[in-house]
Amino acid sequence: MKYHIIPVTAFQQNCTLLWCEATREAAIVDPGGESAKILREIGARDLKVTQILLTHGHIDHVGAAARLAQTLSVPIYGPQQEDQYWLDQLSQQADMFGFTDCQPFMPTRWLQQGDTLAVGEEQLTVLHCPGHTPGHVVYFCEKARLAQVGDVLFRGSIGRSDFAGGNHRDLLNSIWTRLFTLGDDVAFIPGHGPMSTIGEERRSNPYVRDEPENW
Repeated sequence: MKYHIIPVTAFQQNCTLLWCEATREAAIVDPGGESAKILREIGARDLKVTQILLTHGHIDHVGAAARLAQTLSVPIYGPQQEDQYWLDQLSQQADMFGFTDCQPFMPTRWLQQGDTLAVGEEQLTVLHCPGHTPGHVVYFCEKARLAQVGDVLFRGSIGRSDFAGGNHRDLLNSIWTRLFTLGDDVAFIPGHGPMSTIGEERRSNPYVRDEPENW
């Protein structure tokens, strides 16, 4: 599986193109805004987008989802349904942060722990990772040893849990039981900032040094 990261909006959110090299079929993960910029990057790589994938419902991750789904005639998958609260608030979020590209929507399909999605000949597994938001999901490609983790884990940090529906203990539990178990060699694309590996964060991230029994 190939990928290309497109930082979008003032939040510098990592919208990502994931694609199958054999078929050129692609998924857009977390199109937070700047739909025209995203479309240019798709065209430059001659990709055929078949779906939009969302990790969670915050506007900086979903702001351009509806417009792109309409333009490309593709479905929107994810997040898990407990994030419906955030999608219901999109108009208010757009007004608050000045997201003029945003249109209200509901996903074509909510996702659950263990669901699988095909991107061409590649496969993604869905991991439900609540904490930053209750319906946050992560997408993992076993073959590529690559995870798209949204705002759960960052290089040297972790996601905030002080938003509505957030829970710090759930966030740590998601990191320890769903992400750290993937293997130290797994690279991940966070929602903001540079990539890292599971092993690097297990060794050096100060926010996840305490094992679950010490919480």
